[in-house]
Amino acid sequence: MQKKQFIVLVVFCIAFVTISTAQHKTYTIKNGIGLVGGLTQYDITTDNFKTKSGSGFLGGMIATVDIPHKWFTVSYGLQFSQNSIEIEGRSGLLSKDVELLEYDLMAIQLAFMLHVKLLSDNITLDVGPQLQYNGQLDLKNSNQEAFLINGYDALLAEDISDISPFNVNGVVGASAGIGNFKLRATYSYGFTNIFRKLNDDDNLATTPLSEKFEGNQTMLAFALMITF
Repeated sequence: MQKKQFIVLVVFCIAFVTISTAQHKTYTIKNGIGLVGGLTQYDITTDNFKTKSGSGFLGGMIATVDIPHKWFTVSYGLQFSQNSIEIEGRSGLLSKDVELLEYDLMAIQLAFMLHVKLLSDNITLDVGPQLQYNGQLDLKNSNQEAFLINGYDALLAEDISDISPFNVNGVVGASAGIGNFKLRATYSYGFTNIFRKLNDDDNLATTPLSEKFEGNQTMLAFALMITF
């Protein structure tokens, strides 16, 4: 319940940021709100599984704070992303045919970004931290739940769904545009181990491998932002 209240509070704060100007000493601070939507390319960097990146989409809202005499602006935003990833598997222990098992991952991401002005507000370098709450790895084809993860003797496709729900990412990217329209490209890297929750499950059959599960998510995003 507390998680839901936190998300609702963030959405409420962002939704009520309006275009305005406020005098602070002799400087004009401009506040605004923006809508963002775009496409993603998602993957998890890991030695435990053989993965293939998948495409997805994102959408959200961004609140901006611009102090014209400074060399940077700041923004904070909440976005929803729907991503996919493929992991190699086999239909059975004796099967030599490798198939790609497709998983979906939904996430809510809260970011605070610093935008370095390279060419006024038209081109900026974007960097900042991002907090993420995500769901489970959702296997798209339920008929593949009993498939084995490639490289393991008894680890099933459904066994790796319960990943860590809270993660911390770093984001770097660039924005370019004129007026109220900007194109933004970002790269997100997960500093936390998204598979760490799997290590707490003593019932997982990890033979013949014995190492811990470790994985860091990566996401490329290409988006259009419209500010008001």
